[in-house]
Amino acid sequence: MFRQVSRLEDEVASLQDQISRLYGNQTVYNNNITIYQNSTSLSKLYETVKDSVVLIRGTTSSGSVQGSGFVYNFSGAMIVITNNHVVRGTSEVSVTFSDGDGYAAIVNGTDPYADLAVLTVVNAPNSEFKPLQIVSSSTLRVGDLAIAVGNPYGLVGSMTTGVISALGRTIKEENYTGGFAIANIIQTSTPINPGNSGGPLLNYMGDVIGITTAIVSESQGLGFAVPSNTIIRETKSLIERGTYESHSYLGVRGTDMDYETSQTMHVNITYGWRIVEVVAGGPSYNATVRTDDIIVGLNGTRIRSGDELTSYLEEKTIPGETTILNIVRGSQTLNISVILAKRPPL
Repeated sequence: MFRQVSRLEDEVASLQDQISRLYGNQTVYNNNITIYQNSTSLSKLYETVKDSVVLIRGTTSSGSVQGSGFVYNFSGAMIVITNNHVVRGTSEVSVTFSDGDGYAAIVNGTDPYADLAVLTVVNAPNSEFKPLQIVSSSTLRVGDLAIAVGNPYGLVGSMTTGVISALGRTIKEENYTGGFAIANIIQTSTPINPGNSGGPLLNYMGDVIGITTAIVSESQGLGFAVPSNTIIRETKSLIERGTYESHSYLGVRGTDMDYETSQTMHVNITYGWRIVEVVAGGPSYNATVRTDDIIVGLNGTRIRSGDELTSYLEEKTIPGETTILNIVRGSQTLNISVILAKRPPL
């Protein structure tokens, strides 16, 4: 017994030594994180990006509007990217840089379905343009740092910080998108207010990961941004064609499933998207999709909600493609082929 107790005491001492070393490694790791974060000074980042963010003013039939935008170098052409709702309905638009110099601007292209617009500044010297880098939003994770620079309530050059609080959201604005969802939206704790609209959402390196939008009312504690992947995908078309027409359209309206709805419908599925209306003559109507069908997947990818459905269609499909709806209909599981169409013009 004495030998066994002695051996156990040795093992306990060994374990305590290993735990001590692990704590030591953890302390070093935390110190490295602190040093790394401190090396990325927010004040230095602001100095780097502030001259790339502009104030946009517009004249409408009912008065004036203002918002934000940022400079981007697209294949050698200096443009300003902003929200569609900032310039919607304007007869005249101007862009003012951080040094106070203002110039007339032309709206090259708009896409209300993504709330994007591209402007060209008239007669501004090259020295005014300090473009930002746009990077892919595919690598974003919840918890990543997010920084917004813009002109909330006309307070020029304001900076706010937060984190990515969710990905793959959808938002709607009846006045701008005709009831269609703006897909794959970034949700952030970074405060976004009227006037921030069109400004950049940045990562800790000062690269653009999204474009902020403030069209969602009563969103206390929440900010929203169109992801940079959408900007990258659409910019060429907005410049060359003045529009973007590759938003896929299923021709259905619906609502998210939940436990209570599954009990009412007497089905065993508590996730997915329940179809409440099939638009006559639309792609799903022609494919014999029915009311109360539950979309649980697209092309074999699990779909838990309308957010995931809309984001998948936006990111992974184009009009004219055939997509497979994985549907639950009563006790049946069906795979229905649908040829996607373009969203109707607003």
